[in-house]
Amino acid sequence: MIRDEPLVLGIETSCDETGVGIVRGHTLLADAIASSVDQHARFGGVVPEVASRAHLEAMGPTVERALADAGVTFADVDAFAVTAGPGLPGALMVGVAAAKAYALSLGKPLYGVNHLAAHVCVDQLEHGPLPKPCVAMLVSGGHSSLLLVPDVASDVRPLGSTVDDAAGEAFDKVARVLDLGFPGGPVIDRMAREGDPAAIAFPRGKYNDGTYDFSFSGLKTAVARWVEAKERAGEPVPVADVAASFQEAVVDVLTQKALKVCKDNGVDHLLIGGGVAANSRLRALAAERCAAAGVHLRVPRPKLCTDNGAMVAALGSELVASGVGPSQLELPADSSLPIEAVTLP
Repeated sequence: MIRDEPLVLGIETSCDETGVGIVRGHTLLADAIASSVDQHARFGGVVPEVASRAHLEAMGPTVERALADAGVTFADVDAFAVTAGPGLPGALMVGVAAAKAYALSLGKPLYGVNHLAAHVCVDQLEHGPLPKPCVAMLVSGGHSSLLLVPDVASDVRPLGSTVDDAAGEAFDKVARVLDLGFPGGPVIDRMAREGDPAAIAFPRGKYNDGTYDFSFSGLKTAVARWVEAKERAGEPVPVADVAASFQEAVVDVLTQKALKVCKDNGVDHLLIGGGVAANSRLRALAAERCAAAGVHLRVPRPKLCTDNGAMVAALGSELVASGVGPSQLELPADSSLPIEAVTLP
């Protein structure tokens, strides 16, 4: 670790995780998280008002825990970074307001950054600088995107996205159909290990349509109809087989499209990020297909795939190192911030 590199504190509040990370260069010093997922579980999904209140309550203690974990004080922080969008409007405003208060009171620069670009940048904390260019596939509850990334600090280009449900949404909805609880991703991943991924031929939306876009709504509906048919017939539902077959359909499409982007654009490095990147089958199939195609695969460890403050601090650190100027203190929280806007002026 180079001690004269700037120390950046990052704040993430786009959904239901209050994340505070501290980074120096590409070295992660602290990654403190306070999750409100248990408060949302009884509703079967994230409730924006509940998330915002949880961020308010968790912000101060989580920042203090991150500083303690890193062994630093506010006086040591050289810059602040915060997720300015996309995300839940109320949740974003909590993080942006807190970051503004810290930056203004301490006289430090502030960077309002893009949540999706931060998911790309976090891999640098584990595997070092990103190759230029690389292809990034971001898969989460709100996003399923394919990006060409010539430079994560200044040039991120969208090539494909979901036209309806994101992959993570589909996992949550199928878990609800199978009465597996919320969030659906981890429990379906576990259940699928006991099932047969070839047991049920679920559809692969937009698989060979020539685009880089995704569609998981039809798959989700197909699973629901299949389960309903079993229940109407009075037959037991093979939950593990349904979970495994559904999961296989999702990861088959995701990896097929990602490799197509790499091939079509002549890029030999693929990065996968976002909460669904923690899925064990996605990681395994991506590794298998990348090896066969001669593409280098980069996937952060599971804890860095889900929403966290480390990824925001990582992008903030990259912006500082690249000489990008800080944001204005008037920067807004933008729930629909486009991926092309890596940072707000």
